[in-house]
Amino acid sequence: MIFELNLLVLVLALTLDRIVGDPDVLWARLPHPVALFGKAIARMDGWFNREELGAATRRRNGVLAIVALLLLSVVVGLVLHWFFALFGLAGILLEVLCVTVFLAQKSLADHVGAVASGLREGGVAGGRKAVSMIVGRDPETLDEPAVCRAAIESLAENFSDGVVAPALWYLVFGLPGLLAYKMLNTADSMIGHKSERYADFGWASARLDDLANWPAARLSILLIAAGAWLKRGGAACREAFRIAVRDGGMHRSPNSGRPEAAMAGALNVQLAGPRVYSGVVVMEPMINGSGRDTATVEDIESGVSVFYASCSVLTVAVLALFVFLL
Repeated sequence: MIFELNLLVLVLALTLDRIVGDPDVLWARLPHPVALFGKAIARMDGWFNREELGAATRRRNGVLAIVALLLLSVVVGLVLHWFFALFGLAGILLEVLCVTVFLAQKSLADHVGAVASGLREGGVAGGRKAVSMIVGRDPETLDEPAVCRAAIESLAENFSDGVVAPALWYLVFGLPGLLAYKMLNTADSMIGHKSERYADFGWASARLDDLANWPAARLSILLIAAGAWLKRGGAACREAFRIAVRDGGMHRSPNSGRPEAAMAGALNVQLAGPRVYSGVVVMEPMINGSGRDTATVEDIESGVSVFYASCSVLTVAVLALFVFLL
């Protein structure tokens, strides 16, 4: 019964997020839950990742910090679920709203679409400004095709991290699983990178995030291939799957390369390759090296179209499973 209820809540949350997204007017007045997660992680960072501590101590502290934060997330999720259950049907609707907050369909599509609009209206400068809001690479190093690639890569990667993974974790473990996943994913984005400061303290967060995203990254391949079939035909569907299987492991991340390679195949465009972060060149092979070597604004727009179709496939699949289990 609990699993069936999670299915129903997830269908409604995916539908609501697709329509409404993250309303700026609401979060201008209230702190977003992910921002609260970020404050908790920053507090742990300040307390337990001090410069005078040795590497071994920092790594141990990082393990203890992320375990404590995940346990706190689970407890909050349990309390919220218990509280919502007190209100019957109204409680179900409250849980739908809660789950919607942690999904990123419309907000992701809007941010990526803004890159296309920025390029059309403001040229390379407009595109760089818009893409700097969603990627960490140095925007001044990007020409127009690189801006387009960055936007498409962010769209594909965050489809897995921001839509599929939270949906899966909620479906299996309810609100405790969803909140724990979002805490972990936020920690990875803040302290999981391999800088001198976080190589040890963020080690556990990065490894656990890789593990938590493993299923969603592989499922994202199937969803992107299905979305490509709906929007671009059978050939695009087959290429999405083929390139994901062939090139998905070429990325430095064990997960991000999977949806990126699927999207590269769906759009017949090269992605990844060398890029610059904080003045440091990161060398990576080009995913889908046989695809077109110049990404365009039209590719961004086609990517958003495939993304929305993939989100629809996910929603319909969850609905179909709910109906089947009735």
